[in-house]
Formats: sequence, structure tokens, C-alpha cells
Amino acid sequence: MGDQEQMPTFKCVLVGDGGTGKTTFVKRHLTGEFEKKYVATLGVEVHPLVFHTNRGPIRFNVWDTAGQERFRTITQSYYRSANGVIIVYDITKRSSFLNLQRWIEEVRRYTASNVLLVLVGNKCDLETLREVEFAEAEAMCEYIPEVMYAMEASAKENTNVEHAFLCLATELKRRHDHNAYVESSSTGAVKLSDSRAVHRCSSCSSL
Repeated sequence: MGDQEQMPTFKCVLVGDGGTGKTTFVKRHLTGEFEKKYVATLGVEVHPLVFHTNRGPIRFNVWDTAGQERFRTITQSYYRSANGVIIVYDITKRSSFLNLQRWIEEVRRYTASNVLLVLVGNKCDLETLREVEFAEAEAMCEYIPEVMYAMEASAKENTNVEHAFLCLATELKRRHDHNAYVESSSTGAVKLSDSRAVHRCSSCSSL
């Protein structure tokens, strides 16, 4: 059996309001380039990504979901079987931060209670237009236990883009190696770790 067949595969779903930069976030990692033009995602796009953690490689099937209201009923089914969820908000658009609670409630409704969750404040390169302080995201993490990591990122400057995925990848691989991966008949999600971390826009450190 080849290395590709032995490589563990996990499902990661990106959610958040439309225009927060979810698609640009993924494509920045895929191509290394930043797309300036905004084109709304229609429904769901799936991107296979391979990450090399300090425990070995894993494959992510990253599901980039539409944030527009008219697609909400379509994308709900794609939460099922998710091992990790990255929720993206725009630090220059306060409404996208205020809507995080609704997205988190949706994650709770359609995924297992032990799914891994990462909170990402995108566009931190636009500091002069900031409407959401990172301290607010940190405060939110205090009462939302599902959030394992919180960080700010910039798809434009390629800050913390890989780190967001690597946080999930490393934890999922760790659990896989320690036989802590929970196989559920409905979701196949993983148990949430007690360890949590936050990373500012300037932080590019890996786990």
C-alpha cells in the first residue's frame, strides 16, 4: 500500500459570512497567489490539501461553503462528517463578527459536539479599517468551549494562512496516532482537546 493510501484523510469545512475571504484564504494556500477580485462561492467548492505535520502528512478535503443567506439550506448538509471547522470573519466588518454566534450555533446543530473548531479573523493587513479588536475574539473563546484556536490572518500578506490549517492538521494527526480518533456512525468527528491557543495577526508560530 502506497503512502497516499496510508495517509489519513479528514474533512475540514470553512464557514462564515459572504465576503470574509474564505475562498481567497484557501486559494492562497493552494496557489500561493492572492486574488483581488471577489467572486461569490455558489454552493460548495471542495479542495484537497496535503499538510506535513511534525507527526507526518495528512490529507484535508477542504469544503469552502457559500456564506450568502440563499445558500444556507444547501450548505447545511455539508457539515455532516466534518472533523474540523474553520469559521472566518472579517476584522473590517463588524457585522461578520456579530454573526459568528449564528455560525457557531449552526456548527453545533449539524456537527458532532466534539468537532474541532478554529476561529480566524481575516484581513488583518487592513489595520486602519479595523472594526473588531482581537481581544473581542479572545473574550468570545472564553465562553465558547468548542473553539480550540483563535487567530488573525491575512490572505493578502499570507499571514497565518497555513497556520490555521496546520493547527487542525497537527491535532487531528496527534489524535489519530494515539487512537483517540472517535469513529461516529453519523459524523466521524474527533474529540476536542483541552488545549486551546490564540494567535495575533503577527504570530506565525507553528504548534
